[in-house]
Amino acid sequence: MNFFNQLLTTAKPYSLELLATAKGHSEMLRAFVARHPKHLTAVVAAVLLGGGGGAFAVANLGPDASNLPVRTLVETLETPDLQAQVAALEQQTLRLYRNDITRGSDTAESLLRRLGLVDSAAATYIRQTPEARQALLNRAGRNVSVEANEQQQLLTLTTRWLKNDNDTQFQRMVISRGADNKFSIRTDTAPLTASVRMSGGTVSSSLYEASDEARLPETVTRQLADVFSGQIDFHRALRKGAVFSVVYETLEAEGEPLRAGRLLSAEITNDKKTYDAVWFQEPGQKGAYYTMKGDSLRRAFLASPMPYSRRTSGFGMREHPIFHTQRAHMGVDYAAPTGAPVISVADGVVVESGFSGGFGNMVVVQHNARQSTVYAHLSRIGVRKGQSIKQGDNLGAVGSTGWATGPHLHFEFRINGRHVDPLTLAQQGATEPVSAALRPQFNQRAQFARSQLMAAAQMRQSNVQ
Repeated sequence: MNFFNQLLTTAKPYSLELLATAKGHSEMLRAFVARHPKHLTAVVAAVLLGGGGGAFAVANLGPDASNLPVRTLVETLETPDLQAQVAALEQQTLRLYRNDITRGSDTAESLLRRLGLVDSAAATYIRQTPEARQALLNRAGRNVSVEANEQQQLLTLTTRWLKNDNDTQFQRMVISRGADNKFSIRTDTAPLTASVRMSGGTVSSSLYEASDEARLPETVTRQLADVFSGQIDFHRALRKGAVFSVVYETLEAEGEPLRAGRLLSAEITNDKKTYDAVWFQEPGQKGAYYTMKGDSLRRAFLASPMPYSRRTSGFGMREHPIFHTQRAHMGVDYAAPTGAPVISVADGVVVESGFSGGFGNMVVVQHNARQSTVYAHLSRIGVRKGQSIKQGDNLGAVGSTGWATGPHLHFEFRINGRHVDPLTLAQQGATEPVSAALRPQFNQRAQFARSQLMAAAQMRQSNVQ
């Protein structure tokens, strides 16, 4: 047993050698294992650790990297033919593209010059070709796109416009320069496509200014004001900080917007109160605007014949601006530039249309047996006596004819011939909700409109940030 005691007390690497010499002492080894199992485990662990250290030392022995053989590779490269490349580049034709908007004062030369072209032959062709002259000159607002070469000569000119205000088709005119340096022209018709756009803004002074800042088309702004005219007095009740979001159609020709279409949905928050609207058309019926709850927003009368103009004089006693005496003002005056459109506040029949003394050019519309409206000082009249009209139809344009110190609209509301404050128009007439049979369809439309308005509101907020 002395041998095994020696084995237990040693902690040197040669413990493996001592253990190997014990092979002949099998009987003694068995007895030792039975008596000291834990001690044997420690010895074996020491042996393994000692062996591992030896293996590590051997693994680090290897050839020196500086003594490894080095081999050099040489490859011959062909020099590119630079002259051939230059010649190929000279054969390439450079194409330049640009677009602009026509102006009413354009000549052929001024239009091409604004498009970056110097091409007397193209200017002569436009000037001498009736089809091109009619489409491009003395026309404001048409988008023109051109393709030119590096000599700033016209290769292709394209312009598009609506075909007689048709909602389904547009006309396209293309002028092309051929290989023989001669021009040709063609005009064709193609279908319009409707797409949906979103916008929104914050009111700082007026709805018109905020809409203009948000780049909202004027026709959409007018629809927005008309839709909410029965709920919001845009002349007196619209507060600074009011926000609006809109979703509307735009009619496009090959990706180019030509005209704004219908307002599809809208939301206005004014004075901590939110108003919403969505367009819905029942099968076989005329479409109308409803709240998201399904209540109709169409009233018998619009609140104003000029939704977003400035009201300068109210109903009641005032000092007359010309005679400087206190007189009863039997209507409401709206300041607006000459030529601004004036619309009818309700369905009816034109009973007067023409010049009428101090009222200047005047239109009177009879809406029913009791109610009528008056539109005075017009610069232009667009309807005739006896003509039937619908709510929102154009009656003429703002002017300063008759007794007027400046361009404005004088508007009156009469019941049985008696003058009534026109600001009561918004309360005239009841509304009809969506029918019960179409309620599921409407609810689906309203839910989709809400999601679009949320996206429009996020766009508005990101623009502010």
